[in-house]
Amino acid sequence: MKKTLLAALCAFTALTVPALAQQNEWPMDYKAAPVEAQLAKVRQGVNEGPFRSDWDSLRGFKTPAWFQDAKFGIFIHWGVYSVPAYANEWYSRNMYVPGNEAYEHHLKTYGPQNKFGYKDFIPQFKAEKFDPAAWIKLFSDAGARYVVPVAEHCDGFAMYQSAFTKWDSADMGPKRDVTGDIAKAARAQGMHFGLSSHRAEHWWWYHKGRTYDSDVNDPKYAGLYGPAAPTGLPADKPDNWPDSDLLHNWSPPNKQFVNDWMARTSELIDKYQPELIYFDWWTSSPLFEPLMRDTAAYYYNRSAEWKAPGIIAYKGSQFAEGSAMFDLERGKTDALKLTPWQSDTSVSIKSWGYAQNDSYRTPKSLIADLIDIVSKNGNLLLNVGPKADGTIPDEIASVLHGMGAWLKVNGEAIYGTRPFLYFGEGPTKSGHVRQAGQFTEKNVTSFTREDIRFTTKDGNLYALGLERPADGAVLIKTLYAGTPYLDRQIDRIELLGTGAVKWQQTPRGIAISLPQDRGGAMPYALRISFKQ
Repeated sequence: MKKTLLAALCAFTALTVPALAQQNEWPMDYKAAPVEAQLAKVRQGVNEGPFRSDWDSLRGFKTPAWFQDAKFGIFIHWGVYSVPAYANEWYSRNMYVPGNEAYEHHLKTYGPQNKFGYKDFIPQFKAEKFDPAAWIKLFSDAGARYVVPVAEHCDGFAMYQSAFTKWDSADMGPKRDVTGDIAKAARAQGMHFGLSSHRAEHWWWYHKGRTYDSDVNDPKYAGLYGPAAPTGLPADKPDNWPDSDLLHNWSPPNKQFVNDWMARTSELIDKYQPELIYFDWWTSSPLFEPLMRDTAAYYYNRSAEWKAPGIIAYKGSQFAEGSAMFDLERGKTDALKLTPWQSDTSVSIKSWGYAQNDSYRTPKSLIADLIDIVSKNGNLLLNVGPKADGTIPDEIASVLHGMGAWLKVNGEAIYGTRPFLYFGEGPTKSGHVRQAGQFTEKNVTSFTREDIRFTTKDGNLYALGLERPADGAVLIKTLYAGTPYLDRQIDRIELLGTGAVKWQQTPRGIAISLPQDRGGAMPYALRISFKQ
C-alpha cells in the first residue's frame, strides 16, 4: 500500500501524543508556514515519479556508474566548532557537559556558559580565507572524484542559506552560502557533489545546558540550541545516555522537530541537487522510519527529473537493504560485498573537524586502505577538517598531495575498476574478521608483503601489493599454475609507472621480481594482461 508523507505523519501523530503534549517544553524557532509549504511540496514529489514511499519500491535503487568508477571522495567537516578547535567536533555539546574535558576547558578559557556560550563563537567564524575553488583543486590533485561537505552538523548551525533558520552561514559568521559555494566550485571543475546532514541528533544535543544556568535556557537562542530535549525516556534520568544501538530507548522527537527535519532535508535536495546524501546515525531512531521512506522517494524522484540518479549513504538500520547504499564509519568489511558500499574515515585521527594538537594519518596508510576498500567493491570517503579561517591545515594538504602523487601513477588500477572473483590474499584482516562493523578501524593497519588485493578493468587483472618487499620478491599464491580463477593464459605483467617485470607462473603461485623501489616503499600495482 502506498504511504505518502501525509499518511506517515498522521500515523506518527497518533503514536506520539505524549511527545506532542510536551512540544512546548522543548522550544524551537519553528517556522510553521514555510515548513508546511515545503512539506506540501514533498507530498507532491513523493506521489510523482518512479519511486513510492515503501521499501519494495525503493529497492529499485541502483548505484550510478559514476560512483562505482570514482572510488575516492572527500568529506568536509567545517563549522563553528573549528573556532575553539578543541578535542573534537562535539565541542558544541561537550562544552555544556559538567565533568567533560571540553566543559572544563571552556570555563578556564572563555568563562561560564551563561556568559559565553557556543553562540558567541559564531562572530569569530569569519572564514576570511575560504576559497572553494582552491579547495576543489587540492581535492582533485589528491585524486578525489567527488566531494561531500557537511551541510548541517549536530550543533544546529546550517552551513548553507536556509529558509527555516537565521542560524546559518549566509546570515551569520562567514556570511556565505558555504555549501552552495562548494557545489559551484566542484561542478565547475568536473567533480561530483554530495552533502551530508547530521541534524537528527540536534533533538537532544544541548540538553545538558538546560540543567544549570547557561545560555541554552535563553529563549532568544532557541533557533540554535532548541529543542535541547532529554536523551533518556521519562522513566529514566533525563540525561541518561542510552545504548546507541537501541534508539527506541532514547527520548523520541516531537512533531515539530520531525516536520522541521523533513523541511530542511528536502530544502537541501531542492537547492543543491546533490548526487549523494549522507545521513548520520540517529536517523535510525524508529520515529524516523516513515521519514526515511518519504525522503528516499522524494529524492529519487527528484533526481530522476534531473537525470542524475541520487545516492543515499546510511550507516545504521534506517533503510531496507537494497534501497540505499551502506556506509561504514571508521570501519571496513573483511569480505567482498557484491553491492557497492562506502567507508568514511578522516585524515585526522582524533577529530573530524579541525582540532589543535590532532594526529594525522600517512599517505601510505590511506592508500593501503583505499586499495583494500576498492578491492571489496567499496569507495573511500576521506574527511578533512578546515580551520576557522577557511584554510586546509598543512598536515592535511601534505597527506592529500602524497595520495595524489601515488594515484597519478597507479590510478589505472583504482578508477573505473570492478572487483575480481575474490578481493585478495594475505594474513591481515581489516576490522572484524569476516564482519563489517562501525568504528572497527585501527589508526594504522600494518599490512605485510603477503597482503595483495585485486581489481579488474578492460580485460586486465590488477594485483596491488599493500607492502612492498625490500628484496622485490612477490608471490601471488592464488594465481598458481592451473588455478580455476583464471580462464586465459597470462601474457604480460607490468609494474605501473615502470614497465614489464620478470615473472613465472609455478604450481605455488606467480613469482614476480620487482625492481628496486624508489618511491618510499609505497604500495604498488601490477597490470596482468592475458593472451587473446
